[in-house]
Amino acid sequence: SPPQDSNDDIEDVSLFDADDDVSRRSKKSKIRHPVASFFHLFFRVSAIVVYLLCELLTSSFIACMVTIILLLSCDFWAVKNVTGRLMVGLRWWNQVDDDGRSHWVFEARKVPAQGGKTSSEAESRIFWLGLITCPMIWVIFAFSALFSFKVKWLAVVVMGVVLQGANLYGYIRCKVGSRKNLTSMATSYLGKQFLRQ
Repeated sequence: SPPQDSNDDIEDVSLFDADDDVSRRSKKSKIRHPVASFFHLFFRVSAIVVYLLCELLTSSFIACMVTIILLLSCDFWAVKNVTGRLMVGLRWWNQVDDDGRSHWVFEARKVPAQGGKTSSEAESRIFWLGLITCPMIWVIFAFSALFSFKVKWLAVVVMGVVLQGANLYGYIRCKVGSRKNLTSMATSYLGKQFLRQ
């Protein structure tokens, strides 16, 4: 977690030199990056399936835990470094400057001047659906493990919540903007709801 005095930067940059080639492709294909779309869902869904079927497949808790954590780690890396860039044109990371201060950097792909979209709606839906749904499932698993007193599984589930929740938070920050924007959006939304009441 970053220190309180960290600075947030939002940059509008081109993520790949091949962005122009992607925008020139024909619009026939709704999913422009099928491999990225597949792996965006593969690791996270596999981790959930292994968690659900683990006790049926093997009695070794360690083997299940290692498999789930490896799948979650692969998912974290793939979503943060590959699928976010390709599918929605967003990426985020943390860097430490020479003074030792932590800076969170959030980038978004530049929108073409002619107003065309560089990412397809189908890919965007797949990306956001997978990014939002899976952490919610891990939160449900966390409550289930807590209330059923399966303490050993709670550590695995917390790793799922943390890794997938970190990606969700990072990409929401990329999409919406800085923390100040998130706070002002939440305040204005609550204010509108209060006025409607």
